[in-house]
Amino acid sequence: MSLKNEPRVNTSALQKIAADMSNLIENLDTRELHFEGEEVDYDVSPTCIPFSAIYKTQGFKEPNIQTYLSGCPIKAQVLEVERFTSTTRMTSSSNINLYTIELTHGEFKWQVKRKFKHFQEFHRELLKYKAFIRIPIPTRRHTFRRQNVKEEPREMPSLPRSSENMIREEQFFGRRKQLEDYLTKLLKMPMYRNYHATTEFLDISQLSFIHDLGPKGIEGMIMKRSGGHRIPGLNCCGQGRACYRWSKRWLIVKDSFLLYMKPDSGAIAFVLLVDKEFKIKVGKKETETKYGLRIDNLSRTLILKCNSYRHARWWGGAIEEFIQKHGTDFLKDHRFGSYAAVQENTLAKWYVNAKGYFEDVASAMEEAEEEIFITDWWLSPEIFLKRPVVEGNRWRLDCILKRKAQQGVRIFVMLYKEVELALGINSEYSKRTLMRLHPNIKVMRHPDHVSSSVYLWAHHEKLVVIDQSVAFVGGIDLAYGRWDDNEHRLTDVGSVKRVTVGSSLGSFTAETTGSMESLSLKDKNEPSKNPPTLKSVDDMDSKLKGIGKSRKFSTFSLYRQLHRQHVHKADSVSSLDSASNTSSVRSLQTGMGELHGETRFWHGKDYCNFVFKDWVQLDKPFADFIDRYSTPRMPWHDIASAVHGKAARDVARHFIQRWNFTKIMKSKYRSLSYPFLLPKSQTTAHELKYQVPGSVSASVQLLRSAADWSAGIKYHEESIHTAYVHVIENSKHYIYIENQFFISCADDKVVFNKIGDAIAQRILKAHRYRVYVVIPLLPGFEGDISTGGGNALQAIMHFNYRTMCRGENSILGQLNAKLGNQWINYISFCGLRTHAELEGNLVTELIYVHSKLLIADDNTVIIGSANINDRSMLGKRDSEMAVIVQDTETVPSVMDGEEYQAGRFAQGLRLQCFRVVLGYLSDPSENIQDPVSDKFFKEVWVATAARNATIYDKVFRCLPNDEVHNLIQLRDFITKPILAREDPIRAEEELKKIRGFLVQFPFYFLSEESLLPSVGTKEAIVPTEVWT
Repeated sequence: MSLKNEPRVNTSALQKIAADMSNLIENLDTRELHFEGEEVDYDVSPTCIPFSAIYKTQGFKEPNIQTYLSGCPIKAQVLEVERFTSTTRMTSSSNINLYTIELTHGEFKWQVKRKFKHFQEFHRELLKYKAFIRIPIPTRRHTFRRQNVKEEPREMPSLPRSSENMIREEQFFGRRKQLEDYLTKLLKMPMYRNYHATTEFLDISQLSFIHDLGPKGIEGMIMKRSGGHRIPGLNCCGQGRACYRWSKRWLIVKDSFLLYMKPDSGAIAFVLLVDKEFKIKVGKKETETKYGLRIDNLSRTLILKCNSYRHARWWGGAIEEFIQKHGTDFLKDHRFGSYAAVQENTLAKWYVNAKGYFEDVASAMEEAEEEIFITDWWLSPEIFLKRPVVEGNRWRLDCILKRKAQQGVRIFVMLYKEVELALGINSEYSKRTLMRLHPNIKVMRHPDHVSSSVYLWAHHEKLVVIDQSVAFVGGIDLAYGRWDDNEHRLTDVGSVKRVTVGSSLGSFTAETTGSMESLSLKDKNEPSKNPPTLKSVDDMDSKLKGIGKSRKFSTFSLYRQLHRQHVHKADSVSSLDSASNTSSVRSLQTGMGELHGETRFWHGKDYCNFVFKDWVQLDKPFADFIDRYSTPRMPWHDIASAVHGKAARDVARHFIQRWNFTKIMKSKYRSLSYPFLLPKSQTTAHELKYQVPGSVSASVQLLRSAADWSAGIKYHEESIHTAYVHVIENSKHYIYIENQFFISCADDKVVFNKIGDAIAQRILKAHRYRVYVVIPLLPGFEGDISTGGGNALQAIMHFNYRTMCRGENSILGQLNAKLGNQWINYISFCGLRTHAELEGNLVTELIYVHSKLLIADDNTVIIGSANINDRSMLGKRDSEMAVIVQDTETVPSVMDGEEYQAGRFAQGLRLQCFRVVLGYLSDPSENIQDPVSDKFFKEVWVATAARNATIYDKVFRCLPNDEVHNLIQLRDFITKPILAREDPIRAEEELKKIRGFLVQFPFYFLSEESLLPSVGTKEAIVPTEVWT
């Protein structure tokens, strides 16, 4: 009968059929009935259940649920019989036998304990099912079930007839064998094997045999009590039983977490992670419930109710035993107070600047098969991850995510929900843009400032996790302004033309029309009005052929650039602009050959200078908001890392904890469309389907700043702060720090983190020791520094200077008191600056140091999102993530003139940082191997910084500047002539002496002014903690 034409059945007819069925079942003889079923063919190789099945769970009674590994038998063996005496009110004492059954299914092995009465109840349930399936009830669901049950004559195994009390001890072996045979035969019949009563009898579910969830754990039906969350507002308002709800749930215990599911829908309703506070208690006193079981962790107290006290004790013991055996690492308090264990033999990789980082993130996303996790302080959907753009939109972030979502990959994104009056990052636009790409992309924003009362703190982590096997951790958001390479260019005024570097530089190729797809802006999200340089594909194509060039483009001499590189011939002469030779730029070295002339790396909002002007109109991504022909961009210097295996699992675990917490915290995310996430097991972490190229093996541990508001945990964690202090105190030779902020030196009133004090104390204990600190010359806040900068900018400057050199609590204040001027032999504070030619004018700009990096002794590295300030370090404030990498593979090196075994990871990163900032990338002539020697510290590092700073001051009269101690001097300073404008030729000659980007940090800038916000300004109303 067609289901569509199925006639409606009235209620009385159904009731009559049900009554007939009941009579039929009551008259069945369980010993004589023969069942029909097909024996399973196990010749085919077993097929794994994909991890993605966790997102497709169904109600337990639904037909055709995939519970078992296909093509794989279930073997049952009754191991032992426990005999005990049971007395109830209704009967006299009787002997009860408890059978321990061991089951094996592929790689999974588990045990269940059942009494004979459970076998009898199970058998009766199967008889009901058989009778029920034969009755042609005319409902769609029943018809579907009947059509999907394959019936072939096969005898149903029968249970032993004799009562438990009748058999003697010597007959136990025979009884065990009978029950074993019963289960073995039954489990070969799909009709019964797939029935929900069978799976419940065997303690299995849709999540039992997923390889990446680890060993088969304890499972079963329980009653759970509502409430118990550690998060304010999520529990009952009153006390006592009237406030609680009891619900029937299927509990699953895995090696590092437990969860419960709703049997009717199959939905995962809660996930509880195993952590150092994980404890199990049994009894009415502990649970306020008869036959209660209490499970605690950092996030919740979960109360369960069992059938009996014996049952509760069995559950408690079984869970504890299983977790102790398989998840003991998660129960420990780890080094530095971290939630994560130290993971040995972990593949790790570092990145200096976002070019290589973005490329590896894009390549890893392309390899994703199951999940992508992303959390950022800010995310810009339209950024290009591989540049220059030579494959159209292929490597644009939103296009990558949409492509992967269409392939079935689940993508979960968590964004910081900003206070809109204070920040213009428009996370609502980012969420809306990503969510409408595909249903497989889910985006959450947190916190809700009103409901959570969190106004001051931010989610500051920058994480990308691929299939919980590869994780990227560092300081780089997938956002505008972040992409940069080792050139740190100031200008970007063109389209794409590329010269391939090789033995002959004569091959000049214009990119194809298809490569400019990304600039056509035909997408519905794009603005209708675009800048002159961003027109249709046809317009782009004409420009590539040298037709219809704008006057702005013509001022840039492509011919001159080619001539400088000795390119005398070109395949497409018409594309060369030889009309003018009035402009020049630094050589544009990229990983894709050398680009000349009108190269565009930063499109629209990506071309930025946020001290000059903060971002606006982010919903128009390809519209410029500053004039790239008159204002240089602000280069971005940053550090990130990639880790694999167990360490990547730890990163994923943090993301999962935050996601699940946010899901229960915000009512809009409690729907099934936002699923609970499950951590993969550490037992399968070594099975890497993808590795980031260029990784080295090392010892890795994840660190974080997390608290109740950010992760829903009972006690805050500040393992990044603890690790920083520990590494500094225990360093023997040097430390190298790059950071966006430098706010420390605790007075326990305003500033509380101990990093600055640890540096000062370590120097005072030193004989030969060096400290390198690289920070931005100005904080990253909008403000005109020529008038003193904005209030926010000045407030950060105040606390930076207070840490470095102003006041007796500062590092130099502490050192001066003991060492006098000798501190100069131990510590150096520097910033980064560069210069270029823009539209015929010499320009300079500071390079914004956004890194969060510590390297010690060429063997230990901390990379993350945590700034050196209280916001990042104290744990209770901003949420942060970092990784500490300690080398296990060494290379021969030199330290303070002596032979030294340096770590491959740490030394490689330190040398790359030195080469970039000192300008030795293409010139290996200077030996930068030994970071402690006088020759390097004084003659290379300090001398280069001082020389560069002097030249920049002479040519551009840069700010901040040591000559300017107050605002009166500042006004006078900016009126004096600038060499770059007065005599550009001489200025250019001076700039040729610049080496790298390193400049001395000006200690005395505005030293006579109070930089704290003035009374009456809106910044003065803000609590001091916002700045520290």
